[in-house]
Amino acid sequence: MTYAVVYASATGNTKLLAEEIRKGLGEEECICFGTAEEAETAAEADIIFAGFWTDKGNCSGELGQFLEGLHGRKVFLFGTAGFGGAQSYFDQILERVKGHLTADNEVVGTYMCQGKMSQSVRKRYEGMLEQNPGDERIKGMIENFDRALQHPDEADLKALRETVSRVL
Repeated sequence: MTYAVVYASATGNTKLLAEEIRKGLGEEECICFGTAEEAETAAEADIIFAGFWTDKGNCSGELGQFLEGLHGRKVFLFGTAGFGGAQSYFDQILERVKGHLTADNEVVGTYMCQGKMSQSVRKRYEGMLEQNPGDERIKGMIENFDRALQHPDEADLKALRETVSRVL
């Protein structure tokens, strides 16, 4: 079985997941590993692992365009999201990302986990809290940011490996 790993990664979280997939499956059967811009041969693979970072509740534009260009492929979607950690939130994102695929593709598996965000996000949250002291929602956003700093962690990587092996 040949495979390709195509990903978009703004902070390195999704790239870490992509590397874990390649490490787990071995490099022998990997015919493409890289960003959507580097994915000329990806469509020739038996299965395509497509990874994304969450941008406004969806995948980033470049990965969305890549997915829209696939036809008749088996696709495993994986991603990271800085906010949340609840499976229901991840499922909503995955459904939006699946919307980039045409009906002739088959989604054979999915995986999402939390990922760390850039410090500029925390600074923005802190600025919001300064304007609205005591706002519990904003305090929760800052707490989530701090929790996300540890992700993806070893438990996330183990869960990814287990999910990929179940699919294959």
